[in-house]
Amino acid sequence: MTDATTVLAPPPVDDEPAIAERIAKSVSCADGKVLGLDEFHRWFAACAERNYTVVERIPLDELAGWATHPVTGNIVHESGKFFTVEGLDVRLPDAAVPAWTQPIINQPEIGILGILVKEFDGVLHCLMQAKVEPGNRNGVQLSPTVQATRSNYTRVHQGKPVPYLEYFRDRSGDRRVVADVRQSEQGSWFHQKRNRNMIIEVASDVEVLDGFCWLSLGQVHALLHEEDVVNMDARTVLSCLPFAGPPDSSGMRDLLAWITEARTRTDVYADRIPLNEVSGWQRDGTAIRHESGRFFNVIGVDVRAGGREVRRWCQPMIEPIGIGVVGMLVKRIDGVLHCLMNARVEPGYVDVVELAPTVQCTPENYSVLPAAAQPPFLGELLAAGPAQIRYDNLLSEEGGRFHHALNRYVAVETAIDVPPAKFPDYRWLSLPQLTDLLRHSHYVNIQARSIVACLHSLDGTAAR
Repeated sequence: MTDATTVLAPPPVDDEPAIAERIAKSVSCADGKVLGLDEFHRWFAACAERNYTVVERIPLDELAGWATHPVTGNIVHESGKFFTVEGLDVRLPDAAVPAWTQPIINQPEIGILGILVKEFDGVLHCLMQAKVEPGNRNGVQLSPTVQATRSNYTRVHQGKPVPYLEYFRDRSGDRRVVADVRQSEQGSWFHQKRNRNMIIEVASDVEVLDGFCWLSLGQVHALLHEEDVVNMDARTVLSCLPFAGPPDSSGMRDLLAWITEARTRTDVYADRIPLNEVSGWQRDGTAIRHESGRFFNVIGVDVRAGGREVRRWCQPMIEPIGIGVVGMLVKRIDGVLHCLMNARVEPGYVDVVELAPTVQCTPENYSVLPAAAQPPFLGELLAAGPAQIRYDNLLSEEGGRFHHALNRYVAVETAIDVPPAKFPDYRWLSLPQLTDLLRHSHYVNIQARSIVACLHSLDGTAAR
């Protein structure tokens, strides 16, 4: 954990001021230099016809290649790889809900989420993939160049190699690091899950394989305003771009002290337990469900796919109940857009607390939780009028582990004051400050990274 008295020194990026300028130029290139958006949509529709999944829900007890451990009840893959579904015993003594148990995905291996970038006619373009995942409600979504777990790219499944992986594992030749940082994933559904978020620039020619295309950042940003097109993995990598150039250390010492204080004062006990010891959850052979009918289910699926390294497989998945709200209150302070961030505790985090959006919840879940658990500022977000809404879109979470996990991502401009004494876990941060934190691991959570990417896609002035 970073000492709060030390200002973060970012990982070195060659010629960093220039890369920020080049990123801004790519953002302003709305038409791209390789193919226009109309042509992209025709290409994307054709990919959706070739790349498909047929997903059939089946009982957990019938998952080929998976087994329920006879002692623990954990759901494990026969290879010992990929992931397991286990139990978690959580105790938060000072929280509105001080203790509970739940199923959770344990996937200790670190995957690669990587976007390859290259200049065309002096404009940076991203090599994006039309990728299908079994949990996507709409089949194909726009994904990073590489989106692969260690088990996938080491070919435990005995499928085809992951295209373009060599650009992210071999730094030889003209390959230049733009971003390289390990980031967390959903701390309520994963136990300490991390992925390596990478952006690598190359100058030499790159063969464009079927299912891949070059897009400017301006084009990708336009697609972020279309419902459920750009997937979660692309959004988290895009958020790690060094939009703001060299970091501004002003206020960073105080900010780090605030985060460290939140991590230090919060007692969290999260212990892995056998899945058959979780209480309040019921397994009937078909699925695992909470007795209230809320939160999420653990289901089994049989998948047949086209355009994937493997044509058929089975797996367990988490199926959320209801559509979530990921909301950010924003306002301009001295002319600079700021976001109201929440120092949030989730049991699956590596380091207790990460910065989350102002609101991150599924409203229906609170019907079975104490009133004190209601998230602050949810009313302000849901009651916002059209003139206040800066961004509003329905986007999916990761489709490889979650089945039809949808959130409404919304940014609402406000003028409210947030007194620190009343709301010690909330703080206004500028987008440049968030950009600085995103150069490092475990400061900004996955939902906040998604909405940061969306804010950068606004009118080009959001980060100023």
